[in-house]
Amino acid sequence: MSIPHGTPPALDIVDETFLAVPPKTIAAAFADPAAWREYWPDLVLEVYTDRGDEGLRWTVRGALVGTMEVWLEPMLDGTLLHYFLRATPAVPPRPSRVRREFDRRARAAKRIALRLKEILEDGREPGVPPPDH
Repeated sequence: MSIPHGTPPALDIVDETFLAVPPKTIAAAFADPAAWREYWPDLVLEVYTDRGDEGLRWTVRGALVGTMEVWLEPMLDGTLLHYFLRATPAVPPRPSRVRREFDRRARAAKRIALRLKEILEDGREPGVPPPDH
């Protein structure tokens, strides 16, 4: 499916989550394409910008067509994980289902961020130095 140029995406999702770890730690969690298949199993992602410790930008195909980005912004003693998804379902849903798809994708994005937060922080509270310091 091809989205006509100038047509706004059906889904425009933005999420932010603070993680008390450095950007390079989160970047490593997104570096492996196998992780992408785990996080977004119905999407085919192709990197169009690798920003290193600042994140990744992908084109999206599969269940959705569009773009996605993870931007890692250093903040205080950790990182603000920004997530952007701008896409349209490959099979246009009925208008009544667009909101449901938006909610499903937004909740999935937050689950990924909170799962990474739990794993990568390993119990560290913001403002408390990591155990190795």
